[in-house]
Amino acid sequence: MRVGLYPGTFDPLTLGHLDIIRRACRMVDRLVIGVAINRDKGPLFTLDERVAMVESECAPVAAETGTEIVAHPFENLLIHCAQDVEASVIIRGLRAVSDFEYEFQMVGMNRALNDDIETVFLMADANHQAIASRLVKEISRLGGDVRPFVPERVVPALEGKFGKSRRR
Repeated sequence: MRVGLYPGTFDPLTLGHLDIIRRACRMVDRLVIGVAINRDKGPLFTLDERVAMVESECAPVAAETGTEIVAHPFENLLIHCAQDVEASVIIRGLRAVSDFEYEFQMVGMNRALNDDIETVFLMADANHQAIASRLVKEISRLGGDVRPFVPERVVPALEGKFGKSRRR
């Protein structure tokens, strides 16, 4: 069984994340969505909320693709998480060249720790390249419409954090 790990904070889950998840399903039999516990980033959503978002949005993708998709919270090194879930590949999404520079360093370190686990980069679809969770949160906080960037069920979760949208 080919197992892949797609890690991130998913704070919140975006359409860009779902695009990478759908495409990753073509490469693996089981896709583990590693929901990072990163206290330094100060996430807007709790770990339980982020895991629930991933589970609810990925259930239809799993049914559609026939791939088993599971959410897996983690706080250890990414390479250790990959070992824990028996992943042979780490899947990373790239939006821009600046993403690649950071990811390139990560791959080098991960390969030094365990060279049996490969990393695969998927370029974001052109329609999703500008989407970043950080920007989605800012748009929502300032009353903008985030519907073009997140799954429909995530909109009320954002509105719940920032209050009802104040679009003009």
